[in-house]
Amino acid sequence: MKYYDDLRSYIDALDDMGDIMHVTREVDGDFEPSAITRRSYEIQSPAPLFHKVAGTEPGFRLFGAPAGLSSRADMPYARVAMSLGLAPESSGPAIVEALSAARLQPGIPPVRVDSAAAPCQQNILRGDDATLDRFPIPFAHDKDGGRYANTWGTLIVKTPDGKWVNWSIARVMKVDGKRMVGLIVPSQHIGQIWAEWVNIGEPMPYALVQGPAPAISCVSGIPIPAHADEADYIGTLAGAPVPVVRAVSIDLDVPATAEIVIEGHVSITRDCQEGPYGEYGGYLGEGSSAQPTFHVETITHRDDPIWPMSVTGRPTDESHTLWAMGLAADALTYLREANLPVTTAWIPEDSTVHWLLVVVPQNWRELLPGVSSEALSQRIGEVLFKTDAMVFIPKVYVVDDDFDPTNLREVVWVLSTRVHPVGRRVVFDNQRVIRLPQCYDEAEYVAGLGAKVVFDTLQSKRHLHASFAQGYPEAIRQRVLDNW
Repeated sequence: MKYYDDLRSYIDALDDMGDIMHVTREVDGDFEPSAITRRSYEIQSPAPLFHKVAGTEPGFRLFGAPAGLSSRADMPYARVAMSLGLAPESSGPAIVEALSAARLQPGIPPVRVDSAAAPCQQNILRGDDATLDRFPIPFAHDKDGGRYANTWGTLIVKTPDGKWVNWSIARVMKVDGKRMVGLIVPSQHIGQIWAEWVNIGEPMPYALVQGPAPAISCVSGIPIPAHADEADYIGTLAGAPVPVVRAVSIDLDVPATAEIVIEGHVSITRDCQEGPYGEYGGYLGEGSSAQPTFHVETITHRDDPIWPMSVTGRPTDESHTLWAMGLAADALTYLREANLPVTTAWIPEDSTVHWLLVVVPQNWRELLPGVSSEALSQRIGEVLFKTDAMVFIPKVYVVDDDFDPTNLREVVWVLSTRVHPVGRRVVFDNQRVIRLPQCYDEAEYVAGLGAKVVFDTLQSKRHLHASFAQGYPEAIRQRVLDNW
């Protein structure tokens, strides 16, 4: 296992294993990089690294699909695993387990270094020079409201009293060289912090960090408890403090090894239209909404900077790998804290974060004497649907651990044969609903309330599979393998 403390060493490691596609011809600055990245997800090719983007300075690069599925069939989750400092061959459930376990360990706070030791401040742009027009920011999708300046970068903000620092990913659209507009949802942590600045009537300082250490991007996109510092959690995963440096123009610390840092302030009103944007559900966006303006005041960057991007859509991209694993780790943590026997939790990437599988061990009845499978499903729903992360997930399946939940063929087989057509389910009415899941009607979206369901697929008696592994004596199986 190796922790990569900057984006470049991570890209080099992917390159060594054949998982980087070098695009050395010039690509346009509008749609071509995103179209190539989107196709790379859909055919599971190496991650594209664009060396020449029209309209930008020589040496400025774009990096697509930073945590999508690997092109290596023998290690499909290698990009996520390596981003987090885990072995590239790590399984999906092993990554979920590591994310959950790190939440139970003491955090390791970041350490501040001086600017001379911070590659992110090799170049400092102020005034008119601090313009987004210098950087390769393409359109992500054909119907988007603009070029999205943030799809895989980390937004850093803190409360006015400085007690809570939040690192997160939120979509941010470029308006022009000096302005962006970002989606700030009141229930999300960045929305809660922005509200504190609004209450005192002062614009919120922010730093938008592109291309930090891969673990920073990953952790910024997954749920951890409110008022917990992502930097401390990343230190736990890394086993060492994250090096940070004081931003040039605002009172925030930023990752020292980042590629690009944009500094400025966020307006205290929703004064600019944002969207539409093609989202993780797999559909092109429709409509826009008024959101706060991010004013660009200072930009710092490394020599020959690399701008990473995620192009969300139909499976599988970062929202279906990393984000789904983060949500599953959140669910696993809460279920175990409730003393429920759970082998793992898993969100199949092809479900576009609409299904959660809660996998329980064969001896769960011994661990919960007198508890029926329906009562267990009821309790699982009660625990999960009150958590913030589960606002995104409408369907939970409680399943036995006699199959591989990361194998979609096996998932389809299990759900097809074990989900009752009308019964064995616990329905939770009037649960929190947001617009992103595509399965609710307009009235439910407007009300912010809708039904969610836990399907009880647990077998009263486990049946043997009609398979090579379970359908033949061991001696016969071994003979077949020896002579295959």
